[in-house]
Amino acid sequence: MGLFDKLAGWLGLKKKEVHVLCLGLDNSGKTTIINRLKPSNAQTQDIVPTIGFSIEKFKTSSLSFTVFDMSGQGRYRNLWEHYYKEGQAIIFVIDSSDKLRMVVAKEELDTLLNHPDIKHRRLPILFFANKMDLRDAISSVKVSQLLSLENIKDKPWHICASDALKGEGLQEGVDWLQG
Repeated sequence: MGLFDKLAGWLGLKKKEVHVLCLGLDNSGKTTIINRLKPSNAQTQDIVPTIGFSIEKFKTSSLSFTVFDMSGQGRYRNLWEHYYKEGQAIIFVIDSSDKLRMVVAKEELDTLLNHPDIKHRRLPILFFANKMDLRDAISSVKVSQLLSLENIKDKPWHICASDALKGEGLQEGVDWLQG
């Protein structure tokens, strides 16, 4: 980013708004991650499971985010597709300690990638291999292998190991999205 871009950003002359879809299975940490990404004065203390979806708006230094936090419970996953057209980026959160449901996460990811509103667009996808603080968590490399991320050739993607409770790994992901 050049000096004039920074200057324009500081002066508020260049507003860039991004619609981000935050997807993943229930209990993967989506809401906690979104809460951590918000400015500290806008964060909530009590995180409860998302029913249906919630919309969060917040700004970082260079971007204005509208995040659609979509419930990952099975009965709500079919609602995700109603928001695909508006999405300009996807954050896909994986509970890296939940080995049993890694197959389900892969199925949902494959369904997402093959949806007509996603398939032919070069949407950046940021993966958070979350819950790295848990003893039985597998590495982001292993998560990447289990989800076959190397097969995603037509979209820019990045995976970050994260611990949403402590905020670890989140800034790296946001930096990649903003870059």
